[in-house]
Amino acid sequence: MFGAGKHALVTGINGFTGRYVAAELSAAGYRVFGIGAMPFDGPDYYQVDLMDTAKLQDIVELIQPNVVIHLAAIAYVGHGDADAFYNVNLLGTRNLLQALSACSSTLDGVLLASSANIYGNGTAGQLSESAAANPANDYAVSKLAMEYMSRLWMDKLPVFITRPFNYTGVGQAENFLLPKIVKHFKSKSPTIELGNIDVWRDFTDVRALSHAYVKLLQAKPIGEVINICSGRTYSLRKVIELCEKITGHHLTIQINPEFVRANEVKTLSGDPSKLQSFIPDWNVPPLEDTLRWMLENEQ
Repeated sequence: MFGAGKHALVTGINGFTGRYVAAELSAAGYRVFGIGAMPFDGPDYYQVDLMDTAKLQDIVELIQPNVVIHLAAIAYVGHGDADAFYNVNLLGTRNLLQALSACSSTLDGVLLASSANIYGNGTAGQLSESAAANPANDYAVSKLAMEYMSRLWMDKLPVFITRPFNYTGVGQAENFLLPKIVKHFKSKSPTIELGNIDVWRDFTDVRALSHAYVKLLQAKPIGEVINICSGRTYSLRKVIELCEKITGHHLTIQINPEFVRANEVKTLSGDPSKLQSFIPDWNVPPLEDTLRWMLENEQ
């Protein structure tokens, strides 16, 4: 196991993605340490605010990480506090990189999770990493700013950046679209309110994404920006159909004009070619399998 005897640090370890990434790192042989903003009674976990630079530096020195997966972020686009996006996603990341550069351990890789949100919703088709950035909200702007800021550290740290497209799985918050749909089917709701259901998007399974993150640490694509995506698209109408097929429950879709985004492109997906160049066996389960897993498991 390539992680044997090494320390992995996961920021935001108790978030939706963090739990799956931690399991993948453990399976690869790493001893997994986590930091987060909230209290948690677990081994090798430290509560620290990324804005507390002195405490952060002390904890990073204590952990002596060899690899880092930085997931801590304000991720929900509808979050109301613009300051929080910039404090956590931009300044928090800068403070982490500062602490890592001062740490005495040998770092093999630092994965910074950005987002495909930086591309915006205005460019149709399959987007490669060279597609123009067009962020349309504070979340996306904060992530793009984080990418630029991280370049200031690339001569000092083995940093690379991932841009995940939509991904989902058991445990994702219900203010995200697919868990919302799954919840309605689990509770056998007669109706659901949605926006435009004839938009086609790229969906990945959180288990596949977590596996890719650990494989990328092995591949060490230092200095690169890499889309995490399937290259396949599904419409929300198709998602509803798949849930109906799995559960046997039919619900009525009510279009709420408030949920319809202006100038939203019909089809948007990621180009996984670069990811596949580093992970030739990259594979995302069919969305039906992910939805079945979500529908058959308690959150």
